Amino acid sequence: MVSRERRSILAGASAAAATCIAPALARAADMPGVTATELRIGTTTSLSGPVSALGTINKTQSAYFDMVNAMGGIAGRKVKYIMYDDGFSPPKTLERTRQLIERDEVAFLLSQLGTGPNSAIVKYVNKLGVPHLFLSVNGDKWGDYKSYPWTLPFAPSARVEAQIFIKHALANKPDAKIAILYQNDDLGRDFVAGAKDALGARYDKVIKALSYEVTDPTIDSQLIQLKASGADALISGVTGKFGAMSIRKVYDLGWKVPHYITSGVSSVASTIKPAGMDRSVGVISSVYAKDVSDATWVNDPGVKAYKEFMAKYYPAGNPNEFYNAYGYMVVKVMHQVLEQCKGDFSRKNIMAQANNLNKVESPILLPGITVSTSPTNHRPLRQMQLQRWNGKQWERFGEIIAATEG
Repeated sequence: MVSRERRSILAGASAAAATCIAPALARAADMPGVTATELRIGTTTSLSGPVSALGTINKTQSAYFDMVNAMGGIAGRKVKYIMYDDGFSPPKTLERTRQLIERDEVAFLLSQLGTGPNSAIVKYVNKLGVPHLFLSVNGDKWGDYKSYPWTLPFAPSARVEAQIFIKHALANKPDAKIAILYQNDDLGRDFVAGAKDALGARYDKVIKALSYEVTDPTIDSQLIQLKASGADALISGVTGKFGAMSIRKVYDLGWKVPHYITSGVSSVASTIKPAGMDRSVGVISSVYAKDVSDATWVNDPGVKAYKEFMAKYYPAGNPNEFYNAYGYMVVKVMHQVLEQCKGDFSRKNIMAQANNLNKVESPILLPGITVSTSPTNHRPLRQMQLQRWNGKQWERFGEIIAATEG
């Protein structure tokens, strides 16, 4: 039987132990995903399904953190990058994201893929205050810092791209009439919004816009109508197969005007070759990153370092594939954010540092293009350069163009 005196001693010892443990527990609760030796990061992507080729973005990032860990980690911690396949299915994205946050207790989410998948989780993660960083998306809604203060995209949005196209078209012909073909969804409507940003009250006098549905078999009738409008330039705010279709039809119509296509359909393999290398001559697109497959950059220090990284840490990946270069470009900026945290990996501080990037360079970005953010600027990249297809390759021209402020 335990004496009253001993019970008092034990109770005192238990109270003292609880006092010592409580602050540690509080710190753990304040910093999920963080231990003395580990920092857990989570992502979902498409490793299967219709866009599984894009999953290589996150595989590159995982390999990058392998390199970081081999060099000692960040602030004395090794990075554990937890990646789940969602098959590009929004319900699965939500399920996997809940698993990352509630079971795996990751500190933050990085480079989750796709507008639909991210739309399924954005309210959930913002309600919980989980940093939802550098999404692999193009829609401008992701830059809405008021609605989604914990969400931050990376690439220039279609809205930014439209502003840049219109700036260029009007610089060449100030009284130009501009036609816009756009996909009838959030992405396509961003092109219309960008035109309104650039033109303001002049929009109705300058723009003739027609939409199409992703289920439409062709876009011929829309392009015929847009040509008949007498437009002096055409912006194709399209995705997928419609990129090649728009180039082919414009060529077949003999419509000889500047034709701007979104960077998302500037792939030589997926758009230019199916459209026809010769039919595509003169088509203009935008670019913000170095083409790592182009001999122009063979001796560039940033590209050389990237290719050395790929050879050592991700040998299964194609170093000339843009998606791998993109993943590397993004994760280098994420690394900068984590270094700015100076060991404080609370979610609040991670978000604060993600909102505090000032003209940060990444080795894959074109010279002169930098990343800047603030609590009221969730559009990290707002500069681009134009490029023109010359029949054999894309050829950059002109100065770096900045989007409209605001």
